[in-house]
Amino acid sequence: MTDLTRLTAADLAEKIHGREVSSVEVTQAHLDRIAQVDGAVHAFLHVDAEGALAAAKAVDEAATPASPLAGVPLALKDVLTTKGIPTTCGSKTLEGWIPPYDATVTRKLREAGVPILGKTNMDEFAMGSSTENSAFGATRNPWDRERIPGGSGGGSSASLAAFEAPLAIGTDTGGSIRQPGAVTGTVGVKPTYGGVSRYGLVAFSSSLDQAGPCARTVLDAALLHEVIAGHDPLDSTSIDAPVPPVVAAAREGLKGDLKGIKVGVVSEFSGEGYQAGVSRSFEAAVEQLRALGAEVVEVSCPNFTYALPAYYLIAPSEASSNLARFDAMRYGLRVADDGEHSAEEVMALTREAGFGAEVKRRIMLGTYALSSGYYDAYYGSAQKVRTLITRDFAAAFEKVDVLVSPTTPTTAFKIGERVDDPLAMYLSDICSIPANLAGNAAMSVPSGLSEEDNLPVGLQIMAPALADERLYRVGAAYEVARGPILDRIPELKGVSA
Repeated sequence: MTDLTRLTAADLAEKIHGREVSSVEVTQAHLDRIAQVDGAVHAFLHVDAEGALAAAKAVDEAATPASPLAGVPLALKDVLTTKGIPTTCGSKTLEGWIPPYDATVTRKLREAGVPILGKTNMDEFAMGSSTENSAFGATRNPWDRERIPGGSGGGSSASLAAFEAPLAIGTDTGGSIRQPGAVTGTVGVKPTYGGVSRYGLVAFSSSLDQAGPCARTVLDAALLHEVIAGHDPLDSTSIDAPVPPVVAAAREGLKGDLKGIKVGVVSEFSGEGYQAGVSRSFEAAVEQLRALGAEVVEVSCPNFTYALPAYYLIAPSEASSNLARFDAMRYGLRVADDGEHSAEEVMALTREAGFGAEVKRRIMLGTYALSSGYYDAYYGSAQKVRTLITRDFAAAFEKVDVLVSPTTPTTAFKIGERVDDPLAMYLSDICSIPANLAGNAAMSVPSGLSEEDNLPVGLQIMAPALADERLYRVGAAYEVARGPILDRIPELKGVSA
């Protein structure tokens, strides 16, 4: 019998809608897989078996599918609110909190008939590149359980690589969808900023945060993208424009022809600091794009070299403001509530107990950058750099259709290797941050395995804002030419929850 957990989302949808298999069977197969292997991977913080099976049963009983993905189960990053299901953001501050409402992304998934298997692990409040900052324990990379699955959305990417879910949702503030995709051999897409609603997405950095699809194939990501995207009046930053034709573009890309497409190689994303296997994999990917008919040129974006310091002023500044809401007064953790402490003392003691070290570090960085006398020198200057980076993108896209680079400079590093070196950790996102600062669309697609350690490498594809479909055409064409990656992942044997 076919192992339902190994099929693509597109194949599962075809079988479910053709009544070859029921959504309940597919959902139960994935719940069984979670029970079998998640004790070793720790991709999930909460599994909602009852809710997922009820949603699957409703799909099976419906006369017609509610969407192209109706009946295909999904793993949801624990930063998006879910009515009746805990939302913790990987933090003790929100441990046990059950939201009274669904995020718009959650609502759209439910309306599309997508069973939600549960909530996935993440770096606390999405701050990190390894999922080691979760208050509930690290997630492990299914390729090598001694290594990280990326961050902050390592739970979502690991659930895909471990075949616990065919689809997942992540959020990307500086690379938190793409970097986990790269190091787990999966596909991750950061849509154009404003292309997917942020309503109900617990804010880290409001001008950078973006929810997006995670999948094992480009077509699956496109199908999920179309389900969750679109204008939302509940989000003031939501773009009131048609959703780019990403599914049609992915299907076009599957034909394997990139004639007429001009690809720019970002010259700033190479050289010192890049693992040799990553560089070689990237060079091979560029040659493959050329073989598919694309014209390849080198493009310089000089201000990209300032993206990392600019990001680590802007994002912490916005975080220090956004996280002020966790004050122990309305919801979440509250300590020293004994009548002997003032409200101010309760707030301070709760935040001390509830926030982890990385969250505290970023709150302090951001508060300092916004403080009187330093605002213009730090936050103001960073915003000027952001403008220069946006202009670099604009100039580049006058010459080429898409830009490409490695997604991250190294393959997955070992758990614990960088926890005491924040700068080394931050450098994981050096290639992905510019797209967030500019609001452009970007994708990571697997580009093979590094010959040094036999671990996945990612190819990053970047497109102009509202031209997300270009990612899918180029990504799908490259994916077909490259061939499958996850069929080479070691099986998780002898593990159970």
